Amino acid sequence: MNAAKREAIFERLKAANPEPTTELDYDTPFELLIAVILSAQATDVGVNKATRRLYPVANTPEAILELGLDGLKEHIKTIGLYNAKAENVMKTCRLLVERHGGEVPRDRESLEALPGVGRKTANVILNTAFGVPTIAVDTHIFRVANRIGLAPGKTVLEVEKRLMRLTPKAYLQDAHHWLILHGRYVCKARKPECWRCPIEDLCEYKAKTPPPTRGA
Repeated sequence: MNAAKREAIFERLKAANPEPTTELDYDTPFELLIAVILSAQATDVGVNKATRRLYPVANTPEAILELGLDGLKEHIKTIGLYNAKAENVMKTCRLLVERHGGEVPRDRESLEALPGVGRKTANVILNTAFGVPTIAVDTHIFRVANRIGLAPGKTVLEVEKRLMRLTPKAYLQDAHHWLILHGRYVCKARKPECWRCPIEDLCEYKAKTPPPTRGA
């Protein structure tokens, strides 16, 4: 895929959604951090349902530590893998208090040192909470980047590095939001909805899905 086509793809995605953002509910960097930790192998809808119960009670590291492990589990038990996630959240809150004055750090190394936080989560926090132009490659972005020929790669890190290098600078800040939403709602895993895709003519995926027949 050439540079002109990539530019056109992002231009159209921006035109369709000028101010994209995460679908996780949050008001502070800490709330976003906890929501992203909880979102592993869970839907944003499910995470939001849990955090709407949790955050009015405890939305700071200190408050969650005071809530205790069992209290935290009670608020997030509707989320998959909640036992392991609760352990990570408690450990993360303790480190935030002990090492960072209760604040979410703004550098990758410190973020990735937090339990339950990997490269993808760190990229989300850096981008969405602090405005750093990073790209958090999840399963949606990995699929879309490979399927449409935008930035093919065999590993998540390879796709991330290629997207960082090839995405036009004007679109870099919001690129991962556009690609996640596109993969979630249009370029779906099993059956991409090519007939309603705004970049269908730019996409290099050959096995385009035809429009559904009436009544199907």
